[in-house]
Amino acid sequence: MEKHWSAKNISSQSGRIAIVSGANSGLGYQTSLALASKGARVIMACRNLEKGELARQQILASGPEVEPELWQLDLASLDSVHKFADRYEAKFQKLDLLINNAGLMAIPYSKTREGFEMQFGVNHLGHFVLSARLWPILSLTQASRLVQLSSLAHTFGKIRFQDIHWEKKYSKWGAYGMSKLANLLFIKELTRRIGFSGSEVLATAAHPGYASTDLQAKGAKMKGSRTGAYLFNLANSLVAQSAAQGALPTLFAATEEGIKQGGYYGPDGFLRLRGGPSPDQPSERLMDPEVAESLWDLSESLTATQFKV
Repeated sequence: MEKHWSAKNISSQSGRIAIVSGANSGLGYQTSLALASKGARVIMACRNLEKGELARQQILASGPEVEPELWQLDLASLDSVHKFADRYEAKFQKLDLLINNAGLMAIPYSKTREGFEMQFGVNHLGHFVLSARLWPILSLTQASRLVQLSSLAHTFGKIRFQDIHWEKKYSKWGAYGMSKLANLLFIKELTRRIGFSGSEVLATAAHPGYASTDLQAKGAKMKGSRTGAYLFNLANSLVAQSAAQGALPTLFAATEEGIKQGGYYGPDGFLRLRGGPSPDQPSERLMDPEVAESLWDLSESLTATQFKV
């Protein structure tokens, strides 16, 4: 008997449709691979179509029950997000799983097309708009779920309402922590609104612990720091668990029975860095309901998108 829950425990996903953002590598790739192997029709939502196609071909080579599809989605452009949602609405009448996985970590300062700080724009606002646009279809689909990826880094995050785009004293790690806290506050406020609306969509969050992906070294590479990239890769090889293992909390939240509304799932091992998926708790002091509601209102205002739950 296996000690931990694994991808083998995923029940048949036949007939279900799943969108996975950032599906071309790391956690998104492993999530897409696992769902496709269990019969889900996976929409691989990727910014870079060339890398996305290589990933799709790898999944095809594994012999999935259903061939995954590759669609373009650039979360740094709200125009791209709206085009993706328009395309989906035109083609499908149901959506079983929306997995907001894509993200950037500790990158040099830059802005999205709309002028948002890049990490906040991609990790939170892009997914906020994607979720808002696809919510009507999710709501009409029986037993549908939304899973938002966060991170242990939320513990050092703070929502800087006075300088939300970090135009003063930018901190790449501070901005990353803020974006990951925003992900959890999004689920907290979404859960509250679900309670009032009576929606049956299950909204949850997950984190991978410390998983070995390209995410860690990307910021150093963008800055041109070979030493920084080397150190991150070294840490990955010595400390991190595999991307496949890191994707398990996401898959657990997306497919397992008994998942709680507004739940948070991550590894169960030392410092929650690695191990099998299990229920976790975000930092209680940071889960301020007033901050969550204010962030929701600000997100609607910044993106000119009303999110009706």
